[in-house]
Amino acid sequence: MVRIGYARVSTRGQNDDSQADDLTAYGCEKIFTDTAPGKNAARPELDKALAYLRAGDVFVITRLSRAMRSLKHLLALADELRDRGVGLVVLKQQIDTTTPQGRLVFHLLGAIDEFQRELIVEGTREGLAAARARGRTGGRKPKPNDRQAATVRRM
Repeated sequence: MVRIGYARVSTRGQNDDSQADDLTAYGCEKIFTDTAPGKNAARPELDKALAYLRAGDVFVITRLSRAMRSLKHLLALADELRDRGVGLVVLKQQIDTTTPQGRLVFHLLGAIDEFQRELIVEGTREGLAAARARGRTGGRKPKPNDRQAATVRRM
């Protein structure tokens, strides 16, 4: 079992010393570090770290926010790691998917995310139905037809 660490700092002015210290103290043999804002999809060092991992390894991060852009991304990454036989450890949140309790946390997060998404969809549908009942239709206004466009050009 090899422990592979991943750290991310948001700006070039920041340093990853505290993350690197925590990852080293946990026993990570190799640490990959990105310097990129959390909203960026491109994280070359994260991609390298994921490619480096083999079945039986453990992917270690200090906080969920260091590797994940969203809960959806977190769950997708956790599923990918599980399918590859790789564990995930989050030091600050004390999550370890190599244990039954850690996997339970991920299932709970997934259930909460799905529930929240369904509530949003339900609320949107109810709002659209109420608007239609009042005679409103959504979407863009229709483009001018050929006759109207010709009139506009003549003007």
